[in-house]
Amino acid sequence: MAARHTAPGPPTTRRDTATVTRNNARTRWFHAGVYVVVSALLLTGWWLTLGHEGDPSVLAELLDTPDPELHTNLGWALASYAAAGALLGWRGARTLLRDSVRFRRSDLRWFARLPGAAFTGRFARHEGHFDPGQRIANLLILALLLVLIVTGIGLDQVSGGPAFVWYRRIHVWSTYALTPVIAGHILIAAGVLPGYRGVWRAMHLGGRLRRTVAGRLWPEWLERDEGKRPR
Repeated sequence: MAARHTAPGPPTTRRDTATVTRNNARTRWFHAGVYVVVSALLLTGWWLTLGHEGDPSVLAELLDTPDPELHTNLGWALASYAAAGALLGWRGARTLLRDSVRFRRSDLRWFARLPGAAFTGRFARHEGHFDPGQRIANLLILALLLVLIVTGIGLDQVSGGPAFVWYRRIHVWSTYALTPVIAGHILIAAGVLPGYRGVWRAMHLGGRLRRTVAGRLWPEWLERDEGKRPR
């Protein structure tokens, strides 16, 4: 019987396997600190919201601290961490805000192709450091975290009365709004959707991801990055 041969696929080139650094170490460590604290806040916050105040969460048992006290301490930790990050990394914070508020008419084409591109990877071209979806997510996360920090401080400083009621109401509503945004961010950043496969490396394992992935998601950023490198 004659041997069956499979036709070879396109050859893999060095350009296909080359990697680029999307985020530096300082950015990656700051991001890691934020999502650890925010994850713990969401866990304890939802635990208390669902009426389990007298039943310690896993995190409360692990740290031997009641959930209300733990949630408050985590809130102060986030406020301090965010303030320190904004002061020490003010250039990065300025760049984040500047790039996140920039929207162009061409971004509408990117959004129109997003539902299919999330599975095929055929995103429309966009300009800037972040894609249009990231820019909206950045602004929502920053705004909601700021509201949660301010109202959390208010709840800690006010013992009762109308102010306490409103602080709590806004705090809870903001938690409701933030939770799906964070869930969507994790879904995309983890590379679960085929179009975003490999993107998780941008914030992990040295911040290096394949050039082909960067070109698919952030074409204009990749062109600028390569233009800065010596030939």
